[in-house]
Amino acid sequence: MTKVFTIVGARPQFVKAAALSRAFQKLNLKEVLVHTGQHFDKNMAEIFFSQMDIPVPKYNLGIHSLSHGAMTGRMIEELENVILQEHPSVVVVFGDTNSTLAGALAAKKLLIPIAHVEAGLRSYNMSMPEEVNRIVTDRISDFLFAPTSRAMQNLEMEGFKNFNVKIENTGDIMYDVALYYSKSSTGGSTIVQYLPEGKPIILATIHRQENTDNLERLGSLVGTFNELSKRYDIILPLHPRTRRILEEQHLKLSFDPLEPVGYFDMIELLKRCSFVITDSGGLQKEAYFFKKHCIVIRDETEWTELVDLGYNYVVGTDQEAILNQATAIMESESDFSEMPYGDGSAADKIAAILKNI
Repeated sequence: MTKVFTIVGARPQFVKAAALSRAFQKLNLKEVLVHTGQHFDKNMAEIFFSQMDIPVPKYNLGIHSLSHGAMTGRMIEELENVILQEHPSVVVVFGDTNSTLAGALAAKKLLIPIAHVEAGLRSYNMSMPEEVNRIVTDRISDFLFAPTSRAMQNLEMEGFKNFNVKIENTGDIMYDVALYYSKSSTGGSTIVQYLPEGKPIILATIHRQENTDNLERLGSLVGTFNELSKRYDIILPLHPRTRRILEEQHLKLSFDPLEPVGYFDMIELLKRCSFVITDSGGLQKEAYFFKKHCIVIRDETEWTELVDLGYNYVVGTDQEAILNQATAIMESESDFSEMPYGDGSAADKIAAILKNI
């Protein structure tokens, strides 16, 4: 019997693991779930397991709050020990975090096949830790599950068809998740009763180092949010690290940010907001899933198809650009009829392939 060793460490990975775990159960595949501990805040980790009915991780490594190198190294060491105990048939990693890279490296050293979910994404910005993580993980993986045709093109341009690797366009597993949980999110969410009334709502997040560690960019974003708050109600669930930096740098928001919210709350916020402002890769797509435009406060994005379709806008952190785009969005209408992320069956396709290992 195929034994799958699934590694998660950050919010988007918990969400993807939920869909894949259900698909494994349908095919009677044995799964060992490992949480590296990369996100350790209760609202950013435990709540996802309880809300989304993900099996409790067999292992929680508790590795967090370290530099990139120290964190990745510790994860490799601990994951290697657990892999040796479990003898899995395949190791599954998601996305582009330190947990992703550490899991892939630990498996490769032990000659265990690696399956990379969300393969082939590229921002072409090598200063981003996530870009390094995803490129290295793709190169050493044995199964590359691409979410879009653009991701497939990226892999082809980089010569992956010449490597001994199985490449499959499965569609985006996050679309599976959005479809599944949007049916039950209202009952699992309490956030709606606390939402302000009157102004249009902007759902915003900020957490990437390119924004939080660059005080010029961070200051510009704070000023922009404060300006927008005069016309909109801004709902900003704030990453603990971002909150700490704002406090240390004495950067004041003119509204009260929220603590991190659970996935059901995030779905309800997406349903009710007018548009999204974020530097999160996952939320860019989730905005599209719920038919909302998204202002991307980065200088590039992996989800270029949404930019090409005219639903997402990469504007960086320039205040004037963000304010102008917000106005343009409120004056526009879109039908969101295209389906660049598949039909919502990505998890089933991945599980069927891995069953035959």
